[in-house]
Order: sequence, then structure tokens, then C-alpha cells
Amino acid sequence: MISDRYATPACIRRAFFFGVLAAACFAPAAQAQRGYRPPPGYLQLGKPDQDEGRRIIGEFRAMGAMGITGDYYLEFELRVMPRRGEESSYAGRMWGSRNEQGAISRVGLTTGGTGQRLLVQNGPQAAVWSAGGTAGEPVAMLGVAALFTPLAGTDLTPFDLQMPFLYWPDFVFEGVAKIRGRPAHQFLLYPPADFAAKYPALTGVRLYLDTQFHQPVQSDQIGDGGRLLKSMTVQELKKIGEQWIPKTIDLRDEATHNKTRFSVTGAALSQTFPGGLFAPAALADEARSPAAASVTRIQP
Repeated sequence: MISDRYATPACIRRAFFFGVLAAACFAPAAQAQRGYRPPPGYLQLGKPDQDEGRRIIGEFRAMGAMGITGDYYLEFELRVMPRRGEESSYAGRMWGSRNEQGAISRVGLTTGGTGQRLLVQNGPQAAVWSAGGTAGEPVAMLGVAALFTPLAGTDLTPFDLQMPFLYWPDFVFEGVAKIRGRPAHQFLLYPPADFAAKYPALTGVRLYLDTQFHQPVQSDQIGDGGRLLKSMTVQELKKIGEQWIPKTIDLRDEATHNKTRFSVTGAALSQTFPGGLFAPAALADEARSPAAASVTRIQP
């Protein structure tokens, strides 16, 4: 401990100077280490009730974070619409279900004679496995950075299919917004530290949940400085039997202004798939589609 007899005004001024200098030097380094954190954009006067926000997103997660009940099968088209150049399209299939961890889906994408297969596990312990389109090819779990690799030259990535941000624990409820004329609960979710360390380009995701259907209608990926990286917007729903499913989803790259449209062209709901279909090892084998008669064709 320093004796009071040494605490002269000059000493105090020097100590204050060096303290301020040290804070100025170390604060930017600490901020850089933490990385950019997008500030909340509250939509009303005063801070929205965060307890209410936790209740809303908690109920959404308890429902499985996906709106389709039971096992289902979808056929879809990916229409690539670049800002410049010719359009292209690819066909795909999806088998969906739910296990003890959350929603799970198997995706097959055909890209001009070749293809890719993905197994996408959502939930608190999210994971994605990938294999080539040819039966027997090895299956590999994707790392965080690989989740952002576009599939077959489209704007669709494994991250878009997985949507792990639906379960990120660090979030802020920002209020109620209007998306395509409908009210939606708006949340800002922050990536966990280990995820952010492996992919620092993504600093947050803004999520919009329809207040009536309690399902995602839009998500915006946010980069450094609050820059919008990519948006995913549900454009149209389709009712099949008693269930509503997404019919058209647009993915827009805000840097290139390229867009990819995900359109469901066929659906078979209330299916029963063998549990082994969603095992990672099974991704090496070809999956069988339901009987054609059970698939409802969906017009553009």
C-alpha cells in the first residue's frame, strides 16, 4: 500500500494520466477480442417486456421450432436469379421429422448430373452432415465455417436449412414489427462464443415470428458494423389438409443482390418414416420417396 506522504498532487496527476492511457490502450483490444455486438433496435418507446419475449420464444421452441406436424416429404425447386447473367434452377427433395433433440431433415439436391445429400439436425445441439450424391460416398459432419458454403452455386447454405439461431440462448426481444403487412415478434439473437470464434463474420441474426402462426417469416443475418449480409423471407404459404406449409421462400444476398427462390412443388404430409432414415450413416444410401399418389402437386 502506498503511504499518504507519497500521494502528492504531482503523483496523483501522473497516476491518473497513466490510468487513462492504459484504459485507452486496452479497451480497443478487449472490444476486438469480444467482437462487434449489434445493438438492439427497439420498436416502441421504452424497452419491451423481456420476460414476455422469453415466454414467446420459449413456447416457439417447445413446439419444435418448425410448423409441420409429423413426418413429411417435400419436393422443391431452387431458382437462382442473379443480378446479372442467366437464371438457373435445381431440383431437390426433403424428408422431415422430429427426434428427441428437435426437428431433423434429410435433403437431397440434384445439380446437373451430380448431387449432394445433407442431414440437418436442429435444436440446442444442432449439427449438419454431408455426403455426395452418389451412393456409398463418405459422410462427414460440417464445421461452422462450412455451414456458410453455398449449395450448387445457389444462395442456399446449410446454415439456412439448419437455422441454429432459433435456439441461441443470448437474445433480446425488440417488440412487434410489420413484415409483409402482418405483425411479427422481432428478436435479435447473438451467436454463442464458440460459434462466433469460428465464424466472426456473423455477429447476429434478427428473427421475425408471425404473431398468429408462431412461425418464422423472415430472418436477417447481420455482419460487422450492423451491415445486413443476407435475408430469408417467407413469401407465400400453402394449406394442405389442415396444415400450412411454406410454399415460397426468397433468399437474398445483400452484397451481390443475387436471389434464390425456394419453391415447394410437391408435398406428402402425415407420413411415417423409419427412424434409420435420419441416422448420419444412412446418408450414404439413396432414400426412397413416398408413393407418387400420396404427393400433392403444388402449382407455381
